[in-house]
Amino acid sequence: MDFTSIHRAVGAAPAPLTDDLLDSAVAAGAGETHDLDWKSQLPQMKALPQSEFPKDVAAMANNGGGLIVYGVTEVQKAATGRVDVGELHEGYERALRSAAITAITPPVFGLKIHRLGTESAQNRAVIVEIGPSVDGPHLIYKNELFGAPIRNDADTVWMKERQIEAMYRARFDERKHAADALSAMFSETSAGRSTFERAWLIGVARPRVPRLLGRMDRDDARHILKKAVPLALSYATSSGIHPLENVDALNPRPGLRRWVAVNAATGERQLWKEAWTGILHDGSVTLAAAVGGHRMTRDEYFEGHQIEGRAIECAIADLMALLRKTAEATGNDEYEVQVGIEWSGGEPLQILTVDGHGLVYEGVSTPLHRFAPVEVSIAARGSDKDFHRHTYELARDCVNQGGLSNLQLIQNPMSTNHAE
Repeated sequence: MDFTSIHRAVGAAPAPLTDDLLDSAVAAGAGETHDLDWKSQLPQMKALPQSEFPKDVAAMANNGGGLIVYGVTEVQKAATGRVDVGELHEGYERALRSAAITAITPPVFGLKIHRLGTESAQNRAVIVEIGPSVDGPHLIYKNELFGAPIRNDADTVWMKERQIEAMYRARFDERKHAADALSAMFSETSAGRSTFERAWLIGVARPRVPRLLGRMDRDDARHILKKAVPLALSYATSSGIHPLENVDALNPRPGLRRWVAVNAATGERQLWKEAWTGILHDGSVTLAAAVGGHRMTRDEYFEGHQIEGRAIECAIADLMALLRKTAEATGNDEYEVQVGIEWSGGEPLQILTVDGHGLVYEGVSTPLHRFAPVEVSIAARGSDKDFHRHTYELARDCVNQGGLSNLQLIQNPMSTNHAE
């Protein structure tokens, strides 16, 4: 659920932005603030990069995010009425996002664009929602000149040199903090795993700017896990071992600021596919899955240092599906992801591949004495195809590290049709 400056203006609880909510704000004469800007008309599409739009977006991003509302008249910064802005077609929406990327440095990603009102009522409005950014200061260039806009209560002003300096320092500090937090989450997730018996894939993902909308309950976690399974199977087929199918998804247990889906593959003959997942209240997710020592036949098993490439693919597909569904439920967007393989035995890791029938093991990787963790930044709420591509590329980076060229289960979405 969203909680924005409009909700705050009318004293509303978190809920989606609606036409009625905007009407209430206008009727109350809500005033502009550091995170709310009234505009009567949309700028011309062809002139978007040269209009005030990039400056307004950058100012909001530099000040923690906010809303730009098109279709509201104002007098002395207070809303006075609604005015129709016309139809917002798909091309114009793409132009808005493009202007936030090409006319601002560094780009502002993840704009949310809301369409309210109806043509019959002649009250169509457009709300551009800008999230908080950790990449500030965002700069606007005009020929050879540049500046960093920022909201000062209801006005947009230009930062002074010391403000710009402080924001750069905050950016660098945040990056270090985010890297340390991700590394700590990785270490915590890998702690206690039987890495001396079999290799484990550890995957963690953390929002760059967590949106804390309250603690999720068990039903929320259960719903996320339920929706993540079919999405993971759409990325990597069911011919492999999926960690999400080996956890107790129906009964997640409380942990430290999280819900934990504990391992359901119990018993000596099942431990080779042991798995654990976690969904944190801030939108972070964790996954730990045994990928070494999988079963070859009914009574034969690989060694703990031997990993099927498709086991890596399935684990990454599950991690990414869990990430996407958690992001949707918590309102998070940009994530930092780290995936590694932990093994404390004496033999070097081997990543195995199979033939087209999945029967004959015809190759192993270059022996790996250490698997270097793979780190990527991902827009978790981008298009289905873009997110599928991120999943493919992350899995490919992992198996490439072992000397394998191709994935077996996850198809390249740029060459196939994919629908979530």
